[in-house]
Amino acid sequence: MTEYALALAEDTIRIERDLPGPIEKVWAYLTESDKRETWLARGPMDLRKGGKVDLTWENSKLSNDDTPPPAPYADKKVHSLTGRILEIDPPRLLSFQWGSDEDSVATFELTPKGSRVQLVITHSRLSGRPEKLGVSGGWHSHLGILEDVLEGKSPRPFWKNFSRLRAEYETRY
Repeated sequence: MTEYALALAEDTIRIERDLPGPIEKVWAYLTESDKRETWLARGPMDLRKGGKVDLTWENSKLSNDDTPPPAPYADKKVHSLTGRILEIDPPRLLSFQWGSDEDSVATFELTPKGSRVQLVITHSRLSGRPEKLGVSGGWHSHLGILEDVLEGKSPRPFWKNFSRLRAEYETRY
């Protein structure tokens, strides 16, 4: 397993992480707003097929680092989206529209591996290379923070890592 997102197709990436378990704990960090906001975004999820998903990001608040967001993210200190759950099988599968019907789809698969949990995120229907680069760097950065949170460590700096990783993905795709 590589920690980098892999391009499965022109419009699809996949990224994996081996996280501290149990699976129910990782599921809670995906689905419960108060836990999810520590590494990704806050907001309610109606945990049923067709249920509404509201996500609001404030990436500058994910760590104590004061690195400013890079362009074109500098004007998006707070960013929100609304989607719908497409598939759900707690605590193993969550898939939802990443915005409106025409937008991309994020699918989270959890598999217990002893005391650890394998998390696989597949993000599909990406609109083009810029979105693919941003999503890859974003997931990579957010998952690093999730690892830190689950391991009880101080979260690594989001924007500093995102800028570095997005540049690395420029050379990978």
